[in-house]
Amino acid sequence: MKAIVVKPGVQGSIHMRDMPDPQLKPTDVAVKMLRVGLCGTDAEINHGLYGKPPAGDEFLILGHENLGVVEEVGKKVKGWKAGDLVVSTVRRPCGVCANCKAGQNDLCSSGRYTERGIMRRHGFMAEYYVEAPQFLHKIPKAVRDFAVLLEPMSVVEKGIDHAFLIQRRLIWKPKLGVVLGGGPVGLLAAAVLRVRGLRTVVVGREPETDVRARIAKQLGAEYVSVANSSLLDLPKLIGPPDLVIEATGSARVVFDAMEILGPNGVLCLLSVTGGGGMNEEPIERINQLIVLGNQVVFGSVNANPRHFAMGVKDFVAIERKWPGVLSQLLTNRIPWQQHKTWFTERGSGIKSTLEIGGV
Repeated sequence: MKAIVVKPGVQGSIHMRDMPDPQLKPTDVAVKMLRVGLCGTDAEINHGLYGKPPAGDEFLILGHENLGVVEEVGKKVKGWKAGDLVVSTVRRPCGVCANCKAGQNDLCSSGRYTERGIMRRHGFMAEYYVEAPQFLHKIPKAVRDFAVLLEPMSVVEKGIDHAFLIQRRLIWKPKLGVVLGGGPVGLLAAAVLRVRGLRTVVVGREPETDVRARIAKQLGAEYVSVANSSLLDLPKLIGPPDLVIEATGSARVVFDAMEILGPNGVLCLLSVTGGGGMNEEPIERINQLIVLGNQVVFGSVNANPRHFAMGVKDFVAIERKWPGVLSQLLTNRIPWQQHKTWFTERGSGIKSTLEIGGV
């Protein structure tokens, strides 16, 4: 089969090549790929920054954001049929640590997990893959067009879910949610907060006329541009937020976000940043605010199957309430034979996908 691969650790090694067809076991399902989402993780693996191939392989099939259709069902598999639309989870449990044994493989403590298209397991930029059914999620046809967003949606669901779990320590009824960043993750977070009934403000550097601002407003959220102002002035405009979701990719924003939280507020960090940047921060003020305000700052990454299921449920609710809005996030649909155009140019837009089998 055709697949897009990299040689981990080698910068710019991405290319399409023939790879062995996956072998269907009686307990597995064979899936034909339709569409793969592209994100910064894919670019960083192609830059040679991280990623590992499966044991014994030289190459790693890239891609972790996925949408496919069941092609064939193993003889011992029940409840699945050809034609089912599916999204597969990304991380697989280590089988050793307590969290993985409890089904929370996103919180693996051993480091021996595997991840599709990232760490020691082939991804989805291929014509086909095979999978155990417990790692698959059926997709309703009503959300087919944007279902490739389920993996980033699961990350959002986990972050918001954990914020509410943490706040079981007190009586907490959040009213104002702020999302920092108007990219795919930020706008998905805004949609989840809106469907939960929170007043939601999306903050970005793009002007009010940008498509990101328009989508936020279609979801019933507000949009504030900080292109010519400071994030620290935000509470003067909207009040102190109860919940802040940070999805900017900027460590500088993280520390500003700590200063705008309201009493008993929660800041969830979803950005993964790298490099050796240094900056002076008002550490005594930040410490005082967090301690005296009973505030929480926590990071969240990856997700387990429960959060994928939550994402499917919310996709249906969002599409019913605001039809067609999430489809607008997919701004660049690229034939997968032209994959190098994204890795070399990136371009503008909100979300790019590789079209493999037609949706």
